[in-house]
Amino acid sequence: MLSLLPYVDSVLPWPIPSILNLSLVIAASAVALVYLYQAELIYPANIPVGSRRVVATPAQFDLSDWDDVTLTTTDGVQIKAYAIYNRRSTAGSTVTADGNIVHRKPGDVADYTVLYCHANAGNMGHRLPIAAIFHERLKVNVFMLSYRGYGFSQGKPSETGFKIDAETAVKWIREHPELGRTKLLVYGQSIGGAVAIHLASKYDADIVAMIVENTFLSIPKLVPHVLPIFSRAAFLVHQKWPSEKAITNVLRAPLLFLSGARDELVPPSHMYSLVRIVRRARGHSASNPADQGLPEREVCGVRFVSFANGTHNDTCLQEGYFREIIDFFADVVGGKIKAT
Repeated sequence: MLSLLPYVDSVLPWPIPSILNLSLVIAASAVALVYLYQAELIYPANIPVGSRRVVATPAQFDLSDWDDVTLTTTDGVQIKAYAIYNRRSTAGSTVTADGNIVHRKPGDVADYTVLYCHANAGNMGHRLPIAAIFHERLKVNVFMLSYRGYGFSQGKPSETGFKIDAETAVKWIREHPELGRTKLLVYGQSIGGAVAIHLASKYDADIVAMIVENTFLSIPKLVPHVLPIFSRAAFLVHQKWPSEKAITNVLRAPLLFLSGARDELVPPSHMYSLVRIVRRARGHSASNPADQGLPEREVCGVRFVSFANGTHNDTCLQEGYFREIIDFFADVVGGKIKAT
């Protein structure tokens, strides 16, 4: 067979060395394209069609008390957001978990604000149905934003940019004359879960609870599942989102992990590992991140719930999803779930 190789070269349109060189050039070009344009792959801001041209408003979901907010980030990008208020219709007093009594007047905003970190595609308007449920059933204020490059927000999507956008949102809430007095809870889906984990790790003393759904350990660890052909090039990923490291700094707030057992994009094992990593960071030595089975429901203030039929995008539609959130929120307010 080896003796035939000189003759093969004569019948091919290009010499074998040229074919090999061309293959190397194509491979190198493909790797370069993935490196240079990975943000376009990771952040599909134009999906679904029209996402950059049409953003629904809270009024379309019978939410009447809201502000259309423009945030200006530290790097000069303008980010669009909604502040949706939930006001008391009557006066009353609230006994907090630490035993203090807070008196409220009619018209005062609710005691809690949910910062909504949305998933990968679309814009904040696509998430208004869920925001409306939070508003109605949890009786909370909701602040939500379209990340840079999404919806009507300026700029181009990136890990660094998303983090700046979310931090700017926290700053705006904290400086707001009404919302600044409220307690902050963060909620994130998919990549929004990574944003939420970043915020909870950075503001561990200020965020009272976190809820995440179908999020991942890191982008490099997700690549082999989503794009197997680039498994060996995962080291080239510069959009890291290292949630498995960031979550070790979330030591105080109660956490709720909502996992779709049939998630076809983020392997459920990523959620299992995140749960065990943060439990171990909180002192539960029996939590081994390498274990593949379902985690216990609640350890060290970290609650885990799996939905047997939940896929990546429809876990929030599964029976019992919002019941779990309502119960978790009630336990947070009542001081029944703690990190130790």
